[in-house]
Amino acid sequence: MRAVTIPEPGGPEALVWSEVPDPEAGAGEVLVEVASSGVNRADVLQRQGFYDPPPGASPYPGLECAGRVVALGPGVSGWRVGDEVCALLAGGGYAELVAVPAGQLLPVPGGVGLVAAGGLPEVACTVWSNVFGAAGLRAGETLLVHGGASGIGTFAIQLARALGARVAVTAGSAEKLERCRELGAEVLVNYREDDFVEALGRVGGADVILDIVGARYLARNIAALAPGGRLVVIGFQGGVKAELDLRTLLARRASVTATSLRARPAEEKAAIVAEVRERVWPLLAEGRVRPVIDRLLPLPEAALAHEVLEAGGHVGKVLLTATGEEGDLTAPRPA
Repeated sequence: MRAVTIPEPGGPEALVWSEVPDPEAGAGEVLVEVASSGVNRADVLQRQGFYDPPPGASPYPGLECAGRVVALGPGVSGWRVGDEVCALLAGGGYAELVAVPAGQLLPVPGGVGLVAAGGLPEVACTVWSNVFGAAGLRAGETLLVHGGASGIGTFAIQLARALGARVAVTAGSAEKLERCRELGAEVLVNYREDDFVEALGRVGGADVILDIVGARYLARNIAALAPGGRLVVIGFQGGVKAELDLRTLLARRASVTATSLRARPAEEKAAIVAEVRERVWPLLAEGRVRPVIDRLLPLPEAALAHEVLEAGGHVGKVLLTATGEEGDLTAPRPA
């Protein structure tokens, strides 16, 4: 098969379209022919040499994909060759074939096309496990999402609104904020011009904050929390070290959690995937939550996809297609 490899860390040009050995479906695994793969910030970090795959994972980038089952490993039940699926991966999505633990496999949800489904597993599992799992967001509470126009942000807005929460977002342009408003965000903050702490203060603070910035926002995130608020850090685009005044945290009876999805044990990932299938997939089938796709590029053009991601002008997900299959990214499938 062919895959995007990283012979040496570096810029987007470090991504090389190469002939590599075919993977095999081991015990408890399913072999998937990839139709599309989502592009994520973690892939950029891996390309730069800062985020190695977990032990035993594929060395190729790509944390999610959609495609068709072509082989079942020993001990797999509940799936058949030909099934259209999407999957949460520890790596390997930038390839024509990938072996996936069966517990990390999801059916393509009704109402979503096969190609568009390649941008769902990572964002759905990240948002569900952090916003609703770790932080316990409830109906009637306020969620602040930093980077509201990102793949994670656009999904978090819709899911939180569908489950009865109010959503505030930060983004860097009026155009991005308008897209967030269309998805259901009510409090819109241009972080280049306005102070999100003041904006959240006017609505009573955020009960939950989903943060991709890290150190640079730590003190201000705590200040933006409502009493009993919960901050979940899932990224470090603004650095990894900052001072925290524990008195402020104590006064708000607040908590700070930092989590990662990729390195979790397989059984934890399987549990998250099962919850997503039960709680989130029906909302996709009903059309209450939709994938937001910015653009689709051929897999050999992964370098261009990384340039798009690093430029920051996109809204939603950037997808790579391995099979040349495009389809209608907005066309509904039978529920």
